[in-house]
Amino acid sequence: MVGTLVNTAAIIAGSSIGLVFKKNLPEKYHTVYFHAVGLFTLLLGVKMALPMESPLLVVLSLVLGGFIGMKLRLEERVEQLGNYIKAQTRSKNDRFTEGLITGFLLFCMGSMTIVGAIEEGFGKTSGLLLTKSVMDFFSAMMLAAGLGIGVLFSSVLLLLFQGGITLLVSLAGTAVPGTIISGISAVGGIILIGLSINLLKIKRIEIINLLPALLLAGLMIWLQMRFFP
Repeated sequence: MVGTLVNTAAIIAGSSIGLVFKKNLPEKYHTVYFHAVGLFTLLLGVKMALPMESPLLVVLSLVLGGFIGMKLRLEERVEQLGNYIKAQTRSKNDRFTEGLITGFLLFCMGSMTIVGAIEEGFGKTSGLLLTKSVMDFFSAMMLAAGLGIGVLFSSVLLLLFQGGITLLVSLAGTAVPGTIISGISAVGGIILIGLSINLLKIKRIEIINLLPALLLAGLMIWLQMRFFP
């Protein structure tokens, strides 16, 4: 899990530098800043979603995943977690929870997270996650400059999510077909598109409730490959 540990450290370092810049960033520039980040996230999401190979299963996984997430009240629980951490750290940042959620989604929904964690789980290489660490360092710097210290704490969620994928793959010990990775990446891209809509304040979407769709997409595509080759 060297790659994930380095990735976590990179986000902490980048966020820390971003917090220093935040103190000197005039409020009037925040709107322009979030427009830029929102548009970039939209482009990233579209790029990830377009190559999908099983659109019907992707849509079905998003719908069912959204129902499951809503039933489990994932969005509400994560917001409660963010508010709890904010209270424990005595942070006065009004956008703490938003920074926590946005940072987690931006750092964890990319295809590099999924492929890199799987590669490391098989003991092949940590190269992809190390490359991602450099990118996340600068992303965390910019994000923390706008949203504050919540971005720094998203590093803990990344450690659990990305490290969890690596651990599961290492225990399973079986190769993950590219079709499954493609489907999960497509769902991640659509989730990022939803995040960009939130950042641009077009509409409020409960993105966290869609997270079960990642697991469902992989499961549905595996079942299709297994029984309908």
